[in-house]
Amino acid sequence: MPTTLITTPTFARHSARPWQILEESGAGPLRPCADGPLPTAELFAHAPEADALIVGMDPVTAEVLAAAPRLKVIAKHGVGVDTIDVGAAHARGIPVVCAPGSNSRAVAEYSFGLLLSATRSLTASHTAVAAGGWPKLFGPELHGKTLGIVGFGRIGRLLAGYAHAFGMRVLAHDPYVPGDDVRAHGAEPAGLDDLLARADAVSLHTPPDPSGTPLLDGARLAAMRPGAILVNAARGGLVDENALAHLLRSGHLGAAALDAFSTEPLPAGHPLREAPRTLLTSHMAACTPEANQAMGVMVAEDVVRVLAGEAPHHQAR
Repeated sequence: MPTTLITTPTFARHSARPWQILEESGAGPLRPCADGPLPTAELFAHAPEADALIVGMDPVTAEVLAAAPRLKVIAKHGVGVDTIDVGAAHARGIPVVCAPGSNSRAVAEYSFGLLLSATRSLTASHTAVAAGGWPKLFGPELHGKTLGIVGFGRIGRLLAGYAHAFGMRVLAHDPYVPGDDVRAHGAEPAGLDDLLARADAVSLHTPPDPSGTPLLDGARLAAMRPGAILVNAARGGLVDENALAHLLRSGHLGAAALDAFSTEPLPAGHPLREAPRTLLTSHMAACTPEANQAMGVMVAEDVVRVLAGEAPHHQAR
């Protein structure tokens, strides 16, 4: 009987249906999800027993694959597969599946919420009032401002719609999306450097470079408009976090609202923990009951398909 090793703590948290799909197929879980990703040593200890692997942010390296001789499918409980060595998996004949579109609305809504909160200092006001203060914190209106969206897939397009509802102009950078498609969603195509120079706020919705080089390094962050706001609900590797903290302390950037970091959880002494005008959240943009159910069902169904000798519906390339 096949076994499925589940390492993500949020699998099927808001719906029993993903569990049922696995159990009905006979691909019962080897390990129920706990409070966090498996430690590396435990992952290696369980890998030899797994026919299927369902992961969250756990790194699935070539070494992990080598320790899992029975493995037939890897499923990302989410969208981005940058934490999985897809090439090594394919070299071993192991398909990698994910749940495209399952959390798009959740992440787009959350990203706009980060922008609103950072612009009007909502979290700072709450903290002050809860401590007995009563500050009057000023922040600009979004109407008439320009939002730059880096990555114009499902999430970026939804975010553009929310921005339009607030009367914002939208610039979009995505080298893989034709300009006519960008314009069809009410945005202006722009090169990355042009977007950074013109936008009052920038929101990131693109995978990181496989090399690990930040898309927004110190030079590009410094080239953003004075007072601009940065939102990142994608991946921490997209931003040079030390440079970002410096530019917040210097006052060049107006604020940063971040849900993803190069190291998670955010370690003690990290410069962003002490940087001014920051809003830091715990990589939870996709955490809605609706998205959780959708991604769980999608990956569970594809795991069952592959274990039954069928082609998956949502294979990552």
